[in-house]
Amino acid sequence: MIKLMEICELINASNSFKQKFTLREIYINPKHVVSLREETNYQQKLIEGELPRNLDDRQQFTRLVINRGQTGLEVVVIGSPDVVYEKIKGGKRVLKG
Repeated sequence: MIKLMEICELINASNSFKQKFTLREIYINPKHVVSLREETNYQQKLIEGELPRNLDDRQQFTRLVINRGQTGLEVVVIGSPDVVYEKIKGGKRVLKG
């Protein structure tokens, strides 16, 4: 399992404040990751102030597709596709013994 930081949409976000997303830690099984792709829409959301304020303006985002049997689960995580790939690649090590 590897730990990533997911961007989650706030369900009950009122129009009175701009932030519409929050962060939460998730753990994924790297063997179930189907694809990674850059998520450029979230850079625009960051510039517009919709994402948490503690994120750096240069931050990049990646959309992961995770296999769930008949369907896939898509999540957006913090980090460029290269950084996320390196984490996933490192998480695929199997201990023998």
